Amino acid sequence: MRTMKRSVLSLSRATGRFTSGVRVLPSFLITGAQRCGTTSLYRALAQHPLLLKPVLHKGVHYFDVGYARGEPWYQAHFPLWVSAALLAHRYGARAQAFESSPYYLFHPLAGERIAADLPGVKLIVLVRDPVERACSAHAHELARGFETESHFEYAVELEARRLAGAEELLRESPFALHHSHRHHAYLARGRYAEQLDRLEPLIGRERILVLDSHRFFKEPEGVYDRVLEFLGVPHLGYPAFERHNGRPLPRRVPKVLGQALRDHFEPYDARLSRWLGGEPSWRR
Repeated sequence: MRTMKRSVLSLSRATGRFTSGVRVLPSFLITGAQRCGTTSLYRALAQHPLLLKPVLHKGVHYFDVGYARGEPWYQAHFPLWVSAALLAHRYGARAQAFESSPYYLFHPLAGERIAADLPGVKLIVLVRDPVERACSAHAHELARGFETESHFEYAVELEARRLAGAEELLRESPFALHHSHRHHAYLARGRYAEQLDRLEPLIGRERILVLDSHRFFKEPEGVYDRVLEFLGVPHLGYPAFERHNGRPLPRRVPKVLGQALRDHFEPYDARLSRWLGGEPSWRR
């Protein structure tokens, strides 16, 4: 079954690349942050008939780890122009393709590549309590086999050493991959303001929407309305809102460590206020 699935995907990619010139490019991207509800938002938006997900899978990961493959490979993942045109005619509004790759927000070159290759694109970023995000990411990487340190506190201690020189390497060797940068950045990925500030001059503040994922899960209709307004897409009813990719934590974070991490993130959380239009929910 797995071999057959790989064969189908390979054939689909080959067909897509052959027809890439008549396929749409995305109008917006969900760029992160990892473990912040990106899959849940993606699946909610994909239920809108004018929002066109990739043909094969949610995250194409072109602007971070697949950039060497070239734009025809990327464009091959999206629907045909004729399909988008038919939907636009049916609903009286432009159909928009999109994808969700949460490493884009953190990768040091992804923003530059997105700005160069998708002028006018809009970005959606979800953020959550960075301590919760770090714990969730560790459990996620552990379950997938990308993490070998089963104790969260020890993994946090190892992070600085694991990530030392990673950004420099990725900038100096643009097509290089760095395992720990992608899979072990538990604290670094939660310093959201640093990553958003890097994106702002490249994309423009008005084309970046930052959402508090706690609010999304608590009041999904209001957040969904805000996303459609940001994208300029007509409201055609609410989708089914569900949580996806949730993973229980193996054990509670020690109280002392939890407080130390909250103190660590405090200045970064404060800088999020201008992006969220108020204090993050986890700081209230």
